[in-house]
Amino acid sequence: MANALIKIKIMPESPDTNLNELKTAAQKTVEKIGGIFNKTEIQAIAFGLNAVIVIFSLPEEKGTNIIEENFNKIEKISSAEIVDYRREFG
Repeated sequence: MANALIKIKIMPESPDTNLNELKTAAQKTVEKIGGIFNKTEIQAIAFGLNAVIVIFSLPEEKGTNIIEENFNKIEKISSAEIVDYRREFG
C-alpha cells in the first residue's frame, strides 16, 4: 500500500499554551501511530492565538480515525483537524 501525506491543524486551548510542548506531543503521537514525522509550522489565527500545523506520512491502510482519535488525546488542545490528506509519491 501507499503512504499518505497528512497535514493536521492543532488548535491550543488558549494563546498562553506552550506551542513547543504541543509540537513535542504531536511528534510523539505521530510516532506512536506508526507515522513518519516531517515537520511542524506555526499558523497565526487571531488575537494572539496560533495553531500548530503538523505534517507527516502514514500508511494509507491506517485510515483517518486513528489520527483524529490520538491527536485529540493530547493535553491542552481545543481541537485537531485534518486539513490535507493526499497520496505520497516518490
